[in-house]
Amino acid sequence: MKSISAAFWKTAPIGILAISLAACGNASKETTAPAAAASKYPEKALTLVAPSGAGGGWDMTARTIAKVLTETKSVEKAITVENKPGGGGAVFMAEYATKDVKDNYKLFVSSPPILINNLKKEGNTPYGYKDTTPLAQLTKDYGAIAVAANSKYSDLKLLLNDMKADPSKLTVAGGSAPGSMDHLVSILPAFKFGIDPKKIKYLSYDGGGEAVTALLGGNADVLGTDASSLEQYVKAGKIKVLAVASPQRLGGTLKDVPTMKEQGVDTEFLIWRGIFGPKEMSADAKKFWDDTLKKMVETEQWKKEVSANNWQTDYKNSNDFKAYLAQQETQVKDILTAMGMQK
Repeated sequence: MKSISAAFWKTAPIGILAISLAACGNASKETTAPAAAASKYPEKALTLVAPSGAGGGWDMTARTIAKVLTETKSVEKAITVENKPGGGGAVFMAEYATKDVKDNYKLFVSSPPILINNLKKEGNTPYGYKDTTPLAQLTKDYGAIAVAANSKYSDLKLLLNDMKADPSKLTVAGGSAPGSMDHLVSILPAFKFGIDPKKIKYLSYDGGGEAVTALLGGNADVLGTDASSLEQYVKAGKIKVLAVASPQRLGGTLKDVPTMKEQGVDTEFLIWRGIFGPKEMSADAKKFWDDTLKKMVETEQWKKEVSANNWQTDYKNSNDFKAYLAQQETQVKDILTAMGMQK
């Protein structure tokens, strides 16, 4: 049987058509059309929103983008990072897609939840990526399953065996709403192991940081989230990661953590992260970000931060990112339908 998650995250290469435009002029004419005025964007401070609490993947991504753009002087205006938690990004989207449709100075970061929240049955939102201007995909990360450092579980199979015997015995925490990304990260291995996902107890929190706090405080037994956000807690000896949902083992602090496939659970979960602007973003603002973000991912400062966070750069420009999201929208519908979570 073909892996549901593999089908979900497999994407076809996106072709890029380059079109060259040649300007023609008549040398015999004494007059020429006046040149278009150069864009002055940005002319004031910018806001970059992480639609979650502090400490999770969105928060880390937003702060890293702001830091690199400032350090490299790619953006000369101040960039403020704001946290807007609620509903795994749904609360922020409700405001952004209705009140900030022309605000070129407010951007935000997101990942698969912008698709999932729009398509799931429980707690869904009418707003999705089509209510934004996708600017760039920047990185890729992978899902991970973790427990507190003092947990009796030392590998994924032990955990899943107990969960299969009594799905209600264990509580799983995540930094996004039911049916959203952390929830899917948490239940995909269980689903592949033959456990009814509807019977798993899932507690949602506003961001990965709050979910980790719940795990460490004994309010949850298991955590499903993105691998990169767990590094600081692994280094501090507070948690242990049982498995990563990547095709191969990751590097850095998590280099010794086995993949789910290594432990007999045939699943992967790729988490892209990108940056978005308002739906009616002006053409000059969009061009500015297309050019600026392309240059940013090529800087040594960005490469250093990506390595430090155990991310992988996976850049797509605005047009390619938009096409990629359209493909994933169909795939999200398929996986939610398979799990009975589609609206």
